Amino acid sequence: MLSLALPNVATWSIAFVATLGVIARPYRVPEAIWAVLGAAALVAAGLLAWPDALAAVGKGTDVYLFLTGMMLLAAMAREEGLFAHIAARAANAADGSQPRLFALVYGIGTVVTILLSNDATAVVLTPAVFAMVKAAKAEKALPYLFICAFIANAASFVLPISNPANLVVFREHMPLLLNWLTRFGAASLLSIVATYVVLRFTQRGSLKSKIERKIDVPELSSAGSLVAWGIAGTGVALLVASGVGIDLGFPTCLAAAITLAAVSVSKKAMLWSTIKSVSWGVLPLVAGLFVLVEGLEHTGILRALADLLHIAAARSEIATAWGAGVIVALATNLLNNLPAGLLTGAAVNMAQVPDKVAGALLIGIDLGPNLSVTGSLATILWLVALRREGLDVSAWRFLKLGALVMPPALLLALGALALVG
Repeated sequence: MLSLALPNVATWSIAFVATLGVIARPYRVPEAIWAVLGAAALVAAGLLAWPDALAAVGKGTDVYLFLTGMMLLAAMAREEGLFAHIAARAANAADGSQPRLFALVYGIGTVVTILLSNDATAVVLTPAVFAMVKAAKAEKALPYLFICAFIANAASFVLPISNPANLVVFREHMPLLLNWLTRFGAASLLSIVATYVVLRFTQRGSLKSKIERKIDVPELSSAGSLVAWGIAGTGVALLVASGVGIDLGFPTCLAAAITLAAVSVSKKAMLWSTIKSVSWGVLPLVAGLFVLVEGLEHTGILRALADLLHIAAARSEIATAWGAGVIVALATNLLNNLPAGLLTGAAVNMAQVPDKVAGALLIGIDLGPNLSVTGSLATILWLVALRREGLDVSAWRFLKLGALVMPPALLLALGALALVG
Protein backbone atom coordinates (compact mmCIF):
# COMPACT_ATOMS: atom_id res chain seq x y z
CA MET A 1 0.00 0.00 0.00
CA LEU A 2 1.46 3.37 -1.00
CA SER A 3 1.80 5.99 1.69
CA LEU A 4 0.64 9.54 0.94
CA ALA A 5 3.05 10.97 3.49
CA LEU A 6 4.36 14.46 2.68
CA PRO A 7 7.93 13.28 1.80
CA ASN A 8 6.55 10.79 -0.70
CA VAL A 9 4.28 13.36 -2.32
CA ALA A 10 7.21 15.79 -2.52
CA THR A 11 9.41 13.16 -4.19
CA TRP A 12 6.72 12.30 -6.73
CA SER A 13 6.18 16.00 -7.46
CA ILE A 14 9.88 16.69 -8.01
CA ALA A 15 10.22 13.63 -10.26
CA PHE A 16 7.15 14.66 -12.24
CA VAL A 17 8.34 18.24 -12.79
CA ALA A 18 11.85 17.09 -13.72
CA THR A 19 10.52 14.52 -16.19
CA LEU A 20 8.15 17.08 -17.69
CA GLY A 21 11.11 19.42 -18.12
CA VAL A 22 13.10 16.70 -19.87
CA ILE A 23 10.26 16.09 -22.33
CA ALA A 24 8.99 19.63 -22.94
CA ARG A 25 12.27 21.59 -22.53
CA PRO A 26 10.51 24.81 -21.40
CA TYR A 27 12.47 27.99 -22.15
CA ARG A 28 14.75 25.76 -24.29
CA VAL A 29 16.61 24.64 -21.19
CA PRO A 30 18.55 21.45 -22.10
CA GLU A 31 17.09 18.12 -20.98
CA ALA A 32 20.12 17.33 -18.84
CA ILE A 33 19.63 20.47 -16.72
CA TRP A 34 16.11 19.42 -15.74
CA ALA A 35 17.20 15.91 -14.79
CA VAL A 36 20.18 17.13 -12.75
CA LEU A 37 18.12 19.84 -11.03
CA GLY A 38 15.49 17.27 -10.10
CA ALA A 39 18.14 14.94 -8.66
CA ALA A 40 19.77 17.81 -6.76
CA ALA A 41 16.40 18.90 -5.39
CA LEU A 42 15.76 15.44 -3.93
CA VAL A 43 19.10 15.53 -2.10
CA ALA A 44 18.82 19.18 -1.02
CA ALA A 45 15.33 18.60 0.42
CA GLY A 46 16.54 15.59 2.40
CA LEU A 47 14.26 13.26 0.43
CA LEU A 48 17.23 11.16 -0.72
CA ALA A 49 20.51 10.78 1.15
CA TRP A 50 23.53 11.81 -0.89
CA PRO A 51 25.24 8.38 -0.53
CA ASP A 52 22.10 6.83 -2.03
CA ALA A 53 22.18 9.39 -4.84
CA LEU A 54 25.82 8.61 -5.59
CA ALA A 55 25.04 4.88 -5.54
CA ALA A 56 22.21 5.51 -8.01
CA VAL A 57 24.59 7.39 -10.33
CA GLY A 58 26.99 4.45 -10.11
CA LYS A 59 24.29 2.04 -11.29
CA GLY A 60 24.43 3.66 -14.69
CA THR A 61 28.15 3.11 -15.30
CA ASP A 62 27.64 0.52 -18.04
CA VAL A 63 25.09 2.76 -19.76
CA TYR A 64 27.46 5.77 -19.64
CA LEU A 65 30.29 3.76 -21.18
CA PHE A 66 28.01 2.38 -23.87
CA LEU A 67 26.63 5.81 -24.77
CA THR A 68 30.11 7.35 -24.78
CA GLY A 69 31.39 4.74 -27.19
CA MET A 70 28.41 5.02 -29.50
CA MET A 71 28.49 8.83 -29.50
CA LEU A 72 32.21 8.83 -30.36
CA LEU A 73 31.65 6.43 -33.26
CA ALA A 74 28.67 8.42 -34.50
CA ALA A 75 30.62 11.69 -34.25
CA MET A 76 33.54 10.25 -36.23
CA ALA A 77 31.17 8.90 -38.88
CA ARG A 78 29.51 12.31 -39.14
CA GLU A 79 32.83 14.17 -39.29
CA GLU A 80 34.14 11.96 -42.10
CA GLY A 81 30.86 11.87 -44.04
CA LEU A 82 30.56 8.09 -43.86
CA PHE A 83 26.78 7.98 -43.87
CA ALA A 84 26.54 10.74 -46.47
CA HIS A 85 28.72 8.56 -48.69
CA ILE A 86 26.53 5.50 -48.10
CA ALA A 87 23.32 7.48 -48.65
CA ALA A 88 24.61 8.89 -51.96
CA ARG A 89 25.48 5.39 -53.16
CA ALA A 90 21.96 4.29 -52.24
CA ALA A 91 20.51 7.15 -54.29
CA ASN A 92 22.48 6.03 -57.34
CA ALA A 93 21.49 2.40 -56.78
CA ALA A 94 17.85 3.50 -56.87
CA ASP A 95 18.31 4.35 -60.57
CA GLY A 96 15.74 7.14 -60.57
CA SER A 97 13.05 5.18 -58.68
CA GLN A 98 11.69 6.74 -55.49
CA PRO A 99 10.08 3.49 -54.24
CA ARG A 100 13.43 1.73 -54.66
CA LEU A 101 15.24 4.57 -52.90
CA PHE A 102 12.68 4.43 -50.08
CA ALA A 103 13.40 0.72 -49.57
CA LEU A 104 17.18 1.28 -49.70
CA VAL A 105 17.07 4.08 -47.12
CA TYR A 106 14.87 1.90 -44.91
CA GLY A 107 17.42 -0.90 -45.15
CA ILE A 108 20.31 1.43 -44.28
CA GLY A 109 18.36 2.82 -41.32
CA THR A 110 17.67 -0.70 -40.09
CA VAL A 111 21.35 -1.67 -40.18
CA VAL A 112 22.49 1.56 -38.52
CA THR A 113 19.93 1.16 -35.73
CA ILE A 114 20.84 -2.47 -35.11
CA LEU A 115 24.59 -1.94 -34.97
CA LEU A 116 24.94 1.68 -33.76
CA SER A 117 21.76 2.27 -31.71
CA ASN A 118 18.63 4.25 -32.47
CA ASP A 119 20.18 7.55 -31.36
CA ALA A 120 22.84 7.25 -34.08
CA THR A 121 20.10 6.78 -36.68
CA ALA A 122 18.37 9.94 -35.50
CA VAL A 123 21.48 12.09 -35.12
CA VAL A 124 23.77 10.94 -37.95
CA LEU A 125 21.60 9.36 -40.64
CA THR A 126 18.90 12.06 -40.69
CA PRO A 127 21.12 14.89 -42.05
CA ALA A 128 22.78 12.45 -44.48
CA VAL A 129 19.40 11.39 -45.84
CA PHE A 130 18.29 15.01 -46.15
CA ALA A 131 21.42 15.84 -48.16
CA MET A 132 20.86 12.77 -50.35
CA VAL A 133 17.22 13.66 -51.08
CA LYS A 134 18.20 17.22 -51.92
CA ALA A 135 20.92 16.02 -54.31
CA ALA A 136 18.51 13.53 -55.91
CA LYS A 137 16.01 16.38 -56.44
CA ALA A 138 13.11 14.50 -54.87
CA GLU A 139 10.02 16.69 -54.59
CA LYS A 140 9.45 15.83 -50.92
CA ALA A 141 12.06 14.96 -48.31
CA LEU A 142 9.76 14.04 -45.41
CA PRO A 143 8.88 10.48 -46.55
CA TYR A 144 12.57 9.58 -46.34
CA LEU A 145 13.14 11.51 -43.13
CA PHE A 146 10.20 9.76 -41.49
CA ILE A 147 12.11 6.52 -42.09
CA CYS A 148 14.91 7.75 -39.80
CA ALA A 149 12.44 8.44 -36.99
CA PHE A 150 10.37 5.27 -37.20
CA ILE A 151 13.05 2.67 -37.92
CA ALA A 152 15.10 4.08 -35.02
CA ASN A 153 12.48 2.61 -32.69
CA ALA A 154 11.11 -0.27 -34.79
CA ALA A 155 14.52 -1.98 -35.05
CA SER A 156 15.74 -1.05 -31.60
CA PHE A 157 15.30 -4.44 -29.96
CA VAL A 158 16.99 -6.61 -32.59
CA LEU A 159 20.13 -6.64 -30.40
CA PRO A 160 20.84 -5.43 -26.85
CA ILE A 161 23.06 -2.71 -28.33
CA SER A 162 20.33 -1.31 -30.58
CA ASN A 163 18.84 0.93 -27.88
CA PRO A 164 20.33 2.26 -24.61
CA ALA A 165 16.92 1.58 -23.04
CA ASN A 166 17.63 -2.14 -23.43
CA LEU A 167 20.59 -1.83 -21.07
CA VAL A 168 18.46 0.18 -18.65
CA VAL A 169 15.57 -2.29 -18.56
CA PHE A 170 17.62 -5.44 -18.04
CA ARG A 171 20.62 -3.92 -16.19
CA GLU A 172 22.54 -6.77 -14.57
CA HIS A 173 20.07 -9.39 -15.88
CA MET A 174 20.86 -8.94 -19.58
CA PRO A 175 20.11 -12.20 -21.46
CA LEU A 176 22.92 -13.87 -23.38
CA LEU A 177 22.93 -13.06 -27.08
CA LEU A 178 21.55 -16.41 -28.23
CA ASN A 179 18.71 -16.16 -25.71
CA TRP A 180 18.05 -12.58 -26.80
CA LEU A 181 17.84 -13.55 -30.48
CA THR A 182 15.57 -16.48 -29.68
CA ARG A 183 13.27 -14.30 -27.61
CA PHE A 184 13.14 -11.19 -29.80
CA GLY A 185 14.17 -12.37 -33.28
CA ALA A 186 10.71 -12.99 -34.74
CA ALA A 187 9.21 -10.02 -32.89
CA SER A 188 11.91 -7.70 -34.27
CA LEU A 189 11.43 -8.95 -37.81
CA LEU A 190 7.68 -8.42 -37.68
CA SER A 191 8.15 -4.97 -36.15
CA ILE A 192 10.53 -3.92 -38.94
CA VAL A 193 8.37 -5.35 -41.73
CA ALA A 194 5.08 -3.99 -40.38
CA THR A 195 6.56 -0.53 -39.89
CA TYR A 196 7.87 -0.55 -43.46
CA VAL A 197 4.57 -1.71 -44.97
CA VAL A 198 2.46 0.93 -43.20
CA LEU A 199 5.00 3.72 -43.72
CA ARG A 200 5.43 2.86 -47.40
CA PHE A 201 1.64 2.75 -47.90
CA THR A 202 1.03 6.10 -46.20
CA GLN A 203 3.80 7.81 -48.20
CA ARG A 204 2.94 6.26 -51.58
CA GLY A 205 1.52 9.48 -53.00
CA SER A 206 4.82 11.30 -52.49
CA LEU A 207 6.97 8.68 -54.21
CA LYS A 208 5.59 8.73 -57.75
CA SER A 209 7.83 11.24 -59.49
CA LYS A 210 11.26 10.41 -60.89
CA ILE A 211 14.51 11.50 -59.25
CA GLU A 212 18.06 12.01 -60.49
CA ARG A 213 19.60 8.78 -61.72
CA LYS A 214 23.14 9.85 -60.98
CA ILE A 215 24.33 12.13 -58.18
CA ASP A 216 27.82 12.89 -57.00
CA VAL A 217 29.06 10.52 -54.31
CA PRO A 218 31.19 12.27 -51.66
CA GLU A 219 34.62 10.70 -51.68
CA LEU A 220 35.35 8.64 -48.59
CA SER A 221 38.70 9.56 -47.08
CA SER A 222 41.15 7.09 -45.61
CA ALA A 223 40.02 8.30 -42.17
CA GLY A 224 36.42 7.58 -43.15
CA SER A 225 37.38 4.06 -44.18
CA LEU A 226 39.08 3.57 -40.81
CA VAL A 227 35.90 4.71 -39.06
CA ALA A 228 33.87 2.22 -41.11
CA TRP A 229 36.22 -0.59 -40.09
CA GLY A 230 36.08 0.61 -36.49
CA ILE A 231 32.28 0.48 -36.51
CA ALA A 232 32.35 -3.02 -37.99
CA GLY A 233 34.90 -4.11 -35.39
CA THR A 234 32.79 -2.63 -32.61
CA GLY A 235 29.78 -4.56 -33.84
CA VAL A 236 31.74 -7.81 -33.76
CA ALA A 237 33.13 -7.04 -30.29
CA LEU A 238 29.66 -6.35 -28.95
CA LEU A 239 28.21 -9.51 -30.43
CA VAL A 240 30.99 -11.51 -28.79
CA ALA A 241 30.57 -9.68 -25.46
CA SER A 242 26.81 -10.19 -25.51
CA GLY A 243 27.28 -13.83 -26.45
CA VAL A 244 29.46 -14.58 -23.43
CA GLY A 245 27.52 -12.41 -20.98
CA ILE A 246 29.95 -9.49 -20.59
CA ASP A 247 28.55 -6.02 -19.91
CA LEU A 248 28.45 -4.05 -23.15
CA GLY A 249 29.58 -0.64 -21.94
CA PHE A 250 33.32 -1.20 -21.59
CA PRO A 251 33.80 -3.07 -24.92
CA THR A 252 31.88 -0.31 -26.72
CA CYS A 253 33.90 2.48 -25.17
CA LEU A 254 37.20 0.66 -25.68
CA ALA A 255 36.47 -0.10 -29.35
CA ALA A 256 35.49 3.52 -29.98
CA ALA A 257 38.63 4.79 -28.23
CA ILE A 258 40.84 2.50 -30.32
CA THR A 259 39.10 3.68 -33.50
CA LEU A 260 39.52 7.32 -32.52
CA ALA A 261 43.20 6.79 -31.69
CA ALA A 262 43.82 5.02 -35.01
CA VAL A 263 42.13 7.79 -37.00
CA SER A 264 43.90 10.51 -35.02
CA VAL A 265 47.31 9.12 -36.00
CA SER A 266 46.72 10.11 -39.61
CA LYS A 267 44.44 13.06 -38.91
CA LYS A 268 45.61 15.00 -35.88
CA ALA A 269 42.60 17.31 -35.70
CA MET A 270 40.19 14.38 -35.49
CA LEU A 271 40.58 13.89 -31.75
CA TRP A 272 39.50 17.38 -30.74
CA SER A 273 36.82 17.79 -33.42
CA THR A 274 35.24 14.47 -32.41
CA ILE A 275 35.25 15.30 -28.71
CA LYS A 276 33.71 18.71 -29.41
CA SER A 277 30.90 17.32 -31.56
CA VAL A 278 29.69 14.71 -29.05
CA SER A 279 26.50 15.60 -27.16
CA TRP A 280 27.97 15.05 -23.70
CA GLY A 281 24.83 16.35 -22.04
CA VAL A 282 23.26 12.92 -22.56
CA LEU A 283 25.42 11.48 -19.75
CA PRO A 284 24.28 13.82 -16.92
CA LEU A 285 20.74 13.43 -18.29
CA VAL A 286 20.88 9.67 -17.76
CA ALA A 287 22.64 10.05 -14.39
CA GLY A 288 19.96 12.45 -13.18
CA LEU A 289 17.23 10.06 -14.27
CA PHE A 290 18.89 7.23 -12.34
CA VAL A 291 18.80 9.40 -9.21
CA LEU A 292 15.13 10.32 -9.77
CA VAL A 293 14.23 6.64 -10.09
CA GLU A 294 16.15 5.90 -6.88
CA GLY A 295 14.10 8.58 -5.15
CA LEU A 296 10.87 7.03 -6.43
CA GLU A 297 12.04 3.64 -5.26
CA HIS A 298 12.35 5.02 -1.72
CA THR A 299 8.67 6.06 -1.76
CA GLY A 300 7.52 2.48 -2.34
CA ILE A 301 5.96 3.13 -5.74
CA LEU A 302 8.29 0.71 -7.48
CA ARG A 303 7.59 -1.97 -4.91
CA ALA A 304 3.87 -1.47 -5.52
CA LEU A 305 4.38 -1.79 -9.29
CA ALA A 306 6.56 -4.86 -8.80
CA ASP A 307 3.97 -6.51 -6.57
CA LEU A 308 1.24 -5.75 -9.10
CA LEU A 309 3.32 -7.29 -11.89
CA HIS A 310 4.16 -10.33 -9.80
CA ILE A 311 0.53 -11.00 -8.85
CA ALA A 312 -0.75 -10.46 -12.40
CA ALA A 313 1.93 -12.71 -13.89
CA ALA A 314 1.11 -15.46 -11.41
CA ARG A 315 -2.52 -15.39 -12.56
CA SER A 316 -1.83 -15.29 -16.30
CA GLU A 317 1.61 -14.85 -17.80
CA ILE A 318 0.37 -14.30 -21.36
CA ALA A 319 -2.38 -11.84 -20.41
CA THR A 320 0.06 -9.88 -18.24
CA ALA A 321 2.58 -9.77 -21.07
CA TRP A 322 0.00 -8.39 -23.50
CA GLY A 323 -1.44 -5.89 -21.03
CA ALA A 324 1.90 -4.70 -19.67
CA GLY A 325 3.37 -4.30 -23.17
CA VAL A 326 0.49 -2.16 -24.41
CA ILE A 327 0.26 -0.05 -21.24
CA VAL A 328 3.99 0.66 -21.16
CA ALA A 329 4.00 1.44 -24.90
CA LEU A 330 1.39 4.15 -24.32
CA ALA A 331 3.11 5.35 -21.13
CA THR A 332 6.39 6.02 -22.96
CA ASN A 333 4.63 8.77 -24.88
CA LEU A 334 3.71 10.48 -21.62
CA LEU A 335 6.98 9.90 -19.76
CA ASN A 336 9.55 9.41 -22.55
CA ASN A 337 11.01 5.93 -22.87
CA LEU A 338 14.23 6.57 -20.94
CA PRO A 339 12.62 7.39 -17.55
CA ALA A 340 9.88 4.86 -18.33
CA GLY A 341 12.60 2.27 -18.99
CA LEU A 342 14.34 3.05 -15.73
CA LEU A 343 11.11 2.65 -13.78
CA THR A 344 10.16 -0.50 -15.66
CA GLY A 345 13.62 -2.00 -15.24
CA ALA A 346 13.61 -1.38 -11.51
CA ALA A 347 10.14 -2.92 -11.16
CA VAL A 348 11.12 -5.95 -13.27
CA ASN A 349 14.20 -6.55 -11.16
CA MET A 350 12.15 -6.37 -7.98
CA ALA A 351 9.29 -8.55 -9.20
CA GLN A 352 11.45 -11.17 -10.95
CA VAL A 353 8.73 -11.57 -13.56
CA PRO A 354 8.71 -14.34 -16.20
CA ASP A 355 10.72 -13.81 -19.37
CA LYS A 356 7.62 -13.20 -21.48
CA VAL A 357 6.46 -10.35 -19.27
CA ALA A 358 9.93 -8.77 -19.14
CA GLY A 359 10.20 -9.11 -22.92
CA ALA A 360 6.78 -7.54 -23.49
CA LEU A 361 7.74 -4.60 -21.29
CA LEU A 362 10.95 -4.13 -23.29
CA ILE A 363 9.03 -4.19 -26.59
CA GLY A 364 6.63 -1.59 -25.20
CA ILE A 365 9.53 0.62 -24.10
CA ASP A 366 11.30 0.37 -27.47
CA LEU A 367 8.39 0.36 -29.92
CA GLY A 368 5.77 2.47 -28.12
CA PRO A 369 7.61 5.76 -28.83
CA ASN A 370 6.71 5.49 -32.53
CA LEU A 371 3.33 6.94 -31.57
CA SER A 372 4.44 10.50 -30.75
CA VAL A 373 7.38 12.90 -30.89
CA THR A 374 7.75 12.81 -27.09
CA GLY A 375 8.12 9.03 -26.94
CA SER A 376 11.89 8.60 -27.10
CA LEU A 377 15.12 10.53 -26.90
CA ALA A 378 15.89 9.35 -30.45
CA THR A 379 12.72 11.00 -31.82
CA ILE A 380 13.50 14.23 -29.98
CA LEU A 381 17.03 14.17 -31.45
CA TRP A 382 15.47 13.54 -34.88
CA LEU A 383 13.34 16.67 -34.51
CA VAL A 384 16.44 18.68 -33.56
CA ALA A 385 18.23 17.36 -36.67
CA LEU A 386 15.27 18.38 -38.85
CA ARG A 387 15.21 21.89 -37.44
CA ARG A 388 18.88 22.29 -38.28
CA GLU A 389 17.91 21.65 -41.90
CA GLY A 390 15.09 24.20 -41.77
CA LEU A 391 12.29 21.62 -41.52
CA ASP A 392 9.71 21.10 -38.81
CA VAL A 393 7.16 18.38 -38.11
CA SER A 394 4.33 19.26 -35.76
CA ALA A 395 3.42 16.95 -32.89
CA TRP A 396 -0.06 16.51 -34.42
CA ARG A 397 1.30 15.50 -37.84
CA PHE A 398 3.62 12.92 -36.27
CA LEU A 399 0.83 11.60 -34.05
CA LYS A 400 -1.51 11.08 -37.02
CA LEU A 401 1.16 9.03 -38.77
CA GLY A 402 2.33 7.28 -35.60
CA ALA A 403 -1.22 6.17 -34.80
CA LEU A 404 -1.17 4.19 -38.05
CA VAL A 405 2.43 2.93 -37.87
CA MET A 406 2.93 1.93 -34.23
CA PRO A 407 -0.10 -0.27 -33.27
CA PRO A 408 0.28 -2.99 -35.95
CA ALA A 409 4.00 -3.34 -35.27
CA LEU A 410 3.42 -3.46 -31.51
CA LEU A 411 0.66 -6.05 -31.67
CA LEU A 412 2.56 -8.26 -34.12
CA ALA A 413 5.72 -8.08 -32.02
CA LEU A 414 3.86 -8.93 -28.80
CA GLY A 415 2.09 -11.76 -30.61
CA ALA A 416 5.40 -13.20 -31.82
CA LEU A 417 6.83 -12.94 -28.30
CA ALA A 418 3.81 -14.77 -26.89
CA LEU A 419 4.41 -17.69 -29.27
CA VAL A 420 8.06 -18.13 -28.28
CA GLY A 421 8.51 -21.31 -26.24
